[in-house]
Amino acid sequence: MAESAEGARLLSEYTGKPVSRVRIPLSPPYCRSTGKDAIMKVLMRTTVGLLTVMLIAAVGVSGCKKKEEQKPQMAPPHGMMGEKHEAVIVVPDSVKGKWKSVKVAVLDRKSGKSAEYDVAIGSEVSVPGSGLVIKVDNFFPDFIMDGPVRTSASNEPKKPAAQVRIMEGGKEVFKGWLFYKLQSPHDFNHPTYAVTVVGFTPAGK
Repeated sequence: MAESAEGARLLSEYTGKPVSRVRIPLSPPYCRSTGKDAIMKVLMRTTVGLLTVMLIAAVGVSGCKKKEEQKPQMAPPHGMMGEKHEAVIVVPDSVKGKWKSVKVAVLDRKSGKSAEYDVAIGSEVSVPGSGLVIKVDNFFPDFIMDGPVRTSASNEPKKPAAQVRIMEGGKEVFKGWLFYKLQSPHDFNHPTYAVTVVGFTPAGK
């Protein structure tokens, strides 16, 4: 304030006119961020970052779950008792008692030798030297499948198939349908022996 008054006096002497004092306002104080404000800013940035990472992770997990749900599942083997529910066998009246037996061929893959066995429907046969026992439960000349139902569309041998069970060493190793002269990925799978249906005999013959 003293410097301001002295300046006004000198200016008045120089100009010969009285000069009023000029009050110069002080500059507004410089505002600095306190330590608390800085900490709050850091926390806010950290929170936003964490939320972003969590959102990305949630989207990624959701995408993985959808891919897993859409992944196709492999069907279980038809012959090796892979069905969740037991199949329903329906023998039509037109087929009952009309077929006597099924001829089964057993091939020894190692020696290349093959033998045929005529197995009556409902009975079984032991394969010498193999430990295998083959039983024929049913025979359908015109096999069809409708959901869980296995039956025959007619008595004509259009698609002959035999329901077969194979035991080895007293343990059932196969249960399914073998088709006449038709290879199937669900046939009896064994490292040494192959079993196929090579014929069938009508009743009365």
